[in-house]
Amino acid sequence: MREAFGAQATASGSKGGAGRGTRGMADTCGFIRPALTGAHRQFVRRRHGQWRVLGMAKTALFAALLVAAAGEPQAGDTLASARLVRTPEMRMPGYLQPTTDPAFGTPFVRVTDPGRQILPGISCKPSLCRHRYSSAQAWNADQTLLVITSGCPGLCFLDGQTFRPLFHRRVAGACEWHPTDPELMICVSEDEIYALAVRTDTRTSIFSSSELGGFRFGPGKGNLSKDGRRLVVRALNKAGALVAFAYDIGAAKKYPEIPLAGLAGENSYCSISPSGRYVFCFQRLPNTAYIFSVEGVQLQHWGEHHRPGHGDMTIDVDGSDVYVGISKSDPDKFQVIKRRLVDGAVTVLTPRGVAQHASIRNINRPGWVFLTYGGSYAKVAERPNWLPFYREIVALRIDGSGEIRRIVHTRSARHGYHSEAHGSPSPDGSQVIWASNWGQPGAPVADYVARVSWPAQTAKQATGER
Repeated sequence: MREAFGAQATASGSKGGAGRGTRGMADTCGFIRPALTGAHRQFVRRRHGQWRVLGMAKTALFAALLVAAAGEPQAGDTLASARLVRTPEMRMPGYLQPTTDPAFGTPFVRVTDPGRQILPGISCKPSLCRHRYSSAQAWNADQTLLVITSGCPGLCFLDGQTFRPLFHRRVAGACEWHPTDPELMICVSEDEIYALAVRTDTRTSIFSSSELGGFRFGPGKGNLSKDGRRLVVRALNKAGALVAFAYDIGAAKKYPEIPLAGLAGENSYCSISPSGRYVFCFQRLPNTAYIFSVEGVQLQHWGEHHRPGHGDMTIDVDGSDVYVGISKSDPDKFQVIKRRLVDGAVTVLTPRGVAQHASIRNINRPGWVFLTYGGSYAKVAERPNWLPFYREIVALRIDGSGEIRRIVHTRSARHGYHSEAHGSPSPDGSQVIWASNWGQPGAPVADYVARVSWPAQTAKQATGER
C-alpha cells in the first residue's frame, strides 16, 4: 500500500503466530445450512457432547474437519475450524503508523486522528473522526479516494491508498459514491438529485420536482444500483405524506411513488437493490421489511423482527438480489442469514454469534460478506455452541460453505452508536475500514484500515470464474 503499508511493525506480532491461532478443531461447529427449497437440508448439530452430521454434506464436512485438524494448508479457514482467540494487549498505533494485528498477522494503519487539523482550517471533532456506516461505500470506484464523514465538517477526502488528506467539500444533503465512475458522487438534497464531481467540486442537476420535497437518500442507508443507474429517494408529496420512488439516471425516468404511510411501523429507510429491479424499505417498530418492484408493486413483506437486519444487499451467484444480515427472530435468531428479495427464501449462513453488522460493499468481489462482531471474550467463552468471534471483522463466503477469513480485532469498546466498528470493505475487498476507541469506553473514535490478502484460488472463486 505504498506509504501506509510500506513497512511492517514487528513489536505487535508475526504472521507465523496468526496461522496457528486460527487453525484447529473447535467446540463451535453448530453450522446449519438449509437449501432454499428445504428439500435437502444439511445440519451439523452438537448433542450430548458429540457431533451428529445429517444429510448430504456428511462426507465432505468430515473430510474438511480432518484436514483442519491435521494442519494441512487450505484456501481459507472455516466456521468449523475456528476457535476463540483472545485479543492480545497492544498500544494504540500512532496516526499513519503501519502496524500488524498480533493475532491474525494482518497489516493495518490508523488513518484518522480526532481533533487533528486535516487541512488548513479543517479539523475533525476531538471525539470522533470516522466513516459513516458499514453499508455505506467509503472508497470510490477505483479506490484512489476514501471519504470521512462523521466528525468532519462536510466530506473529508483522503488518498485511498496512503490515507494522506487531500481536500474537503461542503455539500447539500447526502452523497454516495458512484459505483463505476471514480470521479462522481450522487447526492440528494432537500429538493434535488445531483451529481458531484468531487475533485473539481462541480455540481450537475439530475432531477428535481415541484410536486415533491423533503428528499432523503435512504436516509442513511441508501445506495445506488451496481451499475450506478438507479437509486431510491424518500420524499414528501404535496399533502405531506411520506413516499418513496425509484429514479433511473440514464433514462431520466422517475418511477411511480410508493406510499409509505400505510405500511406497518415508521419508515427507517428505502434503497434500491443492486440489480436495480427492487425497492427495499425497512420499517422501525416492529422492524420489518417490505420489497416492491420499481413500479411500486408490493412483492414481499417480511413481518418478523429483523429477519434480517443490520445488513447489506448483493447479487447472488444465481443472479438473485439477496439481503445478508443478522436475524433477531426464530428459527434463526442471532444467526447470519441471506434472504432472497423476490420470494423471501432464507439460507442460514452461520451458527449463533454476536455479529453486529454485515457489509457487502466489496461489490467487485462478489460472494463474500464482511461481518463485524461485537460482544466480549467472557460473553463468547460462556457460550461454547456460539461462534468464537468477538470484536473482530470476519469475511464469510455466502454460498453456505462456511469458508471464512479472519481479518482483525477491532478493539471497539461499547459506548454509544459512534463507538461501533461498522467494518466496511473497499470495492475489490482488498481493504476494510473500521472505527475504534481502542478498547476505552468514551475515548476518541478513530478510523483504521486493514489490508486483506486473498489466496489466488479464493480470488478466482470469488470473482465467479469457473
